[in-house]
Amino acid sequence: MLHHSNDKPVRIDFSAIHRILIIKLRAIGDVVMSTIVIDNLRRAFPHAHLAFLTEAPCAEVVLGHPELQQVLVLERKATAQLRPLARLRANWNFLRSIRRQKFDLVFDFFGNPRSALITRLSGAAWRVGYDYRIRQWFYNVVVPSRAHEIHEAEWHLDALQHLGIPTPSRRLTMAIAQHHRDFAGDFWREAGLLESKVVAVNFSGGWPAKRWPVDRFAALAARLAREYPVKIIVIWGPGEHADALRLQALCPHPLTLIPPTPLKELAAILERVHLLVSTDSGPMHIAAAAGTPCVALFGPTNHRLQGPYGDGHEIVVKEGLDCLGCNRLDCDHAACMQSLTVDEVMAATRRALQRLQIAPLI
Repeated sequence: MLHHSNDKPVRIDFSAIHRILIIKLRAIGDVVMSTIVIDNLRRAFPHAHLAFLTEAPCAEVVLGHPELQQVLVLERKATAQLRPLARLRANWNFLRSIRRQKFDLVFDFFGNPRSALITRLSGAAWRVGYDYRIRQWFYNVVVPSRAHEIHEAEWHLDALQHLGIPTPSRRLTMAIAQHHRDFAGDFWREAGLLESKVVAVNFSGGWPAKRWPVDRFAALAARLAREYPVKIIVIWGPGEHADALRLQALCPHPLTLIPPTPLKELAAILERVHLLVSTDSGPMHIAAAAGTPCVALFGPTNHRLQGPYGDGHEIVVKEGLDCLGCNRLDCDHAACMQSLTVDEVMAATRRALQRLQIAPLI
């Protein structure tokens, strides 16, 4: 196997690239950040077939993207439920289906054993991935990873730059159709939000260690409602309705819960709000991609690497803790999030509202 050195850029023949596959299997926020490559690839390869491979829960992020010709969905969880022989057959058939696509260039932006194997068996002339352990031997273009040095969105661009592909665009995208915006508009009318300044709070987090206590979100919402001319909506997703109702009950001021909302409709709602106060989560990255400023609460993840991408965001973090950025999914003390006070989050929210020229009531 031809294995290109990872210490200097590689130059490819752009005219020989007709079909390109982008692989980012999960999670929602990570898939949102990977969309930074799509516009850049389209500019460099205006006539190429661009395909995106992801897992089912994340497909809505890229479905309908105007620059993608194809979204391929890996049904990992459904396949895992099959009996061993059926599971083996399903995985083999999936790999064969990728190979039949005859991609010329594949980018593995996920970098786990499964995505590396898909890349290797794709049959593509150019198979691009990062220098992670044994997985790098599945690629023939190996990119030095700067995952601990630069923001994750721009980390994706290193792979393009390694091939001499220009990267002028820094845009994250999630395709929102008119009927998604109509859904959000109907909710705005039904909830009495028209003509109002709307702040959304998102209490969830993909990992338990990322979460901030619901009672503090309730206290924050109460102070916001008391001090500013805003209406507050609560974002929630699958399995979070009980916590959303608890937050609503704990707050002495009226809060509006969004309805059960698919991902595209959630994006349309986040596109309409003036500000989102959120933990590090998929909705935070969706809001940032939609151009909505965020007040983002960070602890186990590094805001410099995974914070909301772009300008105009406020970061709240308890500096000085040795365990910051530990990347643990769960924690027996969660000091980084438990020590964040309502006062600290409120101060950051005030700064964000000031930039939005939303003045306090008193």
